Amino acid sequence: MVRITRPIRRWVLIPLSVLLALALVAGGIGFWAVQRAFPQVDGELAVPGLENEVTVYRDGNGIPQIYADTAEDLFKAQGYVHAQDRFWQMHFNRMTTSGRLAEMFGEEQVETDVYLRTMGWRRVAEQEYDLLEPETRAYLDAYADGVNAYLAGRDGGELGLEFSVLAALAPDHGVEEWTPTDSLAWLKAMAWDLRGNMEDEIERASLLASGLDRGQVEELYPDYPEDEHPPIVDGDGEDGDGGGDGEGREEDGADESLAPAAPLLQDVGAGLESVPSLLGPAGPGLGSNSWVVSGDHTASGLPVLANDPHLGPQMPSVWYQTGLHCTDPGEACPFDVTGFSFAGLPGIVIGHNADIAWGFTNLGPDVADLYLERIEDGAAIVDGGLEPLETREETVQVAGGEPVDVTVRSTRHGPVLSDAEAALDLRGFGEAPPVDADGEQVERAGAKPEDGGYAVSLSWTALTPGTTADAIFSMSSASDFEEFRDAARSFEVPAQNLIYADTSGTIGYQAPGTIPVRGKGDGRWPAPGWDSSYDWEGFIDFDDLPSVRDPESGVIVTANQAAAGSDYPHFLTEDWDYGYRAARIHELLQEEIDAGTQLTPEDMVRLQMDNANLGAREVVPYLVDLHLGSPPEEGADPAAAQALLADWDMDQDADSAAAAFYNAVWSRMLDLTFDELPEEYPMDGSSRGWLVMSRLLEDPDSPWWEGEEADGRDAVLAEAMRRAAAELSERFGDDPSEWRWGAMHTLTPTHPSLGTSGIGPVEWVFNGSPVETSGGSSTVNATGWDHTEGYAVTWVPSMRMAVDMADPDTARWIDLTGPSGHAFHPDRGSQTDAWAAGETVPMPFTREAVEKAAENTLVLTP
Repeated sequence: MVRITRPIRRWVLIPLSVLLALALVAGGIGFWAVQRAFPQVDGELAVPGLENEVTVYRDGNGIPQIYADTAEDLFKAQGYVHAQDRFWQMHFNRMTTSGRLAEMFGEEQVETDVYLRTMGWRRVAEQEYDLLEPETRAYLDAYADGVNAYLAGRDGGELGLEFSVLAALAPDHGVEEWTPTDSLAWLKAMAWDLRGNMEDEIERASLLASGLDRGQVEELYPDYPEDEHPPIVDGDGEDGDGGGDGEGREEDGADESLAPAAPLLQDVGAGLESVPSLLGPAGPGLGSNSWVVSGDHTASGLPVLANDPHLGPQMPSVWYQTGLHCTDPGEACPFDVTGFSFAGLPGIVIGHNADIAWGFTNLGPDVADLYLERIEDGAAIVDGGLEPLETREETVQVAGGEPVDVTVRSTRHGPVLSDAEAALDLRGFGEAPPVDADGEQVERAGAKPEDGGYAVSLSWTALTPGTTADAIFSMSSASDFEEFRDAARSFEVPAQNLIYADTSGTIGYQAPGTIPVRGKGDGRWPAPGWDSSYDWEGFIDFDDLPSVRDPESGVIVTANQAAAGSDYPHFLTEDWDYGYRAARIHELLQEEIDAGTQLTPEDMVRLQMDNANLGAREVVPYLVDLHLGSPPEEGADPAAAQALLADWDMDQDADSAAAAFYNAVWSRMLDLTFDELPEEYPMDGSSRGWLVMSRLLEDPDSPWWEGEEADGRDAVLAEAMRRAAAELSERFGDDPSEWRWGAMHTLTPTHPSLGTSGIGPVEWVFNGSPVETSGGSSTVNATGWDHTEGYAVTWVPSMRMAVDMADPDTARWIDLTGPSGHAFHPDRGSQTDAWAAGETVPMPFTREAVEKAAENTLVLTP
């Protein structure tokens, strides 16, 4: 998520915040200024370009269901309705993906724009349009026409209160018409946020450069625990393609000639962090849950499917709930679907139609590699010869400043990131390359060639134009598993886990996506670009990607764990989530099945709210019997806090005192145990940290327990408890029983562009209200937090959905915020409290159910 803090100058925002506050207090003026952007939801509205009338029903939560006679009218109306509720979000996202933030927020965003122009998200999106099916292009065109019909005759504050703020920052900024490329560029942002392990690649290299040896680094990145946490596909599916004999793959999944290299990366992560994350802030443990159970285990006798993707907590949410219905579904107009969309992109991304339901989690394969390039006279050295660099010119326009001209260079591997001003650390890395042509480590001294250094380029699957947009529409209109899998063939980036259920009783799983086949190397370390043997040789064939249909167990769970076992014949990644969420979901479902429970959508929602901390199960036994010494003269007695853990059930409920103490202890444990690590690369506090720490606890003689502030395993654990007790005592009082996890673990849905301005009134206007939450990192109810920044929630189940294929009108769903993006609108943030409490709202599908739930009806006329 773009954190616009410095770019919005305080000398502008301070008087602006005063004016906003005065306007809001001023009654009529403030009421008019805020409400003039609110959408009309009843009566009739003329929308130029429609062929026939379109009806938009909204329920009591403001969620629209759209009915149209033609597909073009349907998507035109979707564009209009998205713009009614979320146009600022749409506009901000397209300016970001285009590398045009400096046009809005001034010179402080130039570096970010240069980085984005270097990667060329929008340039790739422009090339994708002509690759798409004619029907897809027609839908994108119709959607753009609908957005533009809404924009016609509206400007400034009529489009949203944010535009009034923008007028003070960039008075000459105009709103351009929407184009299909604006929609397609969003797919590049989604792919970037879900691209896989680039940060891990850089971190491993930097840790090696910091003084750790190869063995220590590998200890911090252990192999996936396949025996304890089974992969998604384990060979019991009738049509499974997830297994194999393992031929052609190195034993450890790495090319041993390159893996020992120690890239001298210093602060490279800071360069990557400058790239906006439009799905919200990322972090260790970020993932998603989905599962499906067959009718053998459900009350209805047909499958039930559940999904809750984990993303950053934005205001408004990343998702937009809606239904898209052709009044007479058929070949000419095949859509009758309800689910979650993205404002700015036509169609439904996750949801169900009359025949099938589907969900997404991130597969997370390694689809992005960094290459070191040797450059001479405008050419890259490859196998001893010279290949000229491709170049193009870009100009970044700057609000209140002079334009900035940029020359973007590319090698055979991709754009040269080290040319971007936003990637100063990457450029510094290139000047001191860590590997030579044979993949051996070299010293920083004397590493530069005579012409001044190396460059760093990026190979990333999303930088090749693709057809993912086709898949969005064809999946929505599929009627069986074969059609669904055929539609998924077009879903190229980002590679995902798709779960599936249908009314015939079939359940299934498919991993679609463009995943490279490497020559030498495994993508875990930067590669020498001057040696073509490290180039990509192609991509894994779709029919070889993991897939399963109707497994004997009747259960499929995807939660970012390994997609296939170690016998799978292709390399996907070594950087999976370590499977604690998946293991817990399996455990919960098996308990219900063994108890004879016939599962319903309500049961699935209940399981989505499970707060058990499986990592704590490994740690707490080592904590409860330690002697903590005499109590301090002031503050809580650590022994009294320690006693909370003796009877703790490991559930991280919001009211749990034990969870509050444990997580404070956990944070201190990580700091004390891994004090050797650079400040920029602390130990991951979620699934990777859980596995690493569980193994260290079994080895009290490990050198990791040696430290200046506490020496030895028991000393580290005892000191962590003492520090945690002191922290919570100062924060909440001396009685440990009064401590509460929810009071520490709060969530504030944050406006992506204005929500971190540092100006209280502005943040009050545009952010959501803080709410207490349960759960935590790598729990099923995955309210993640970064232990280096406190306990506040940084990523969440961004929505929840559960669908019973026997009766789609019994489906349940909830969004983090609500459909509206307008400040002070009643449907903005209207679902947050229910979301935090684990509640859901009805997800009507049939027209009878939609009309019954409707509280507003708007007819769009030609």
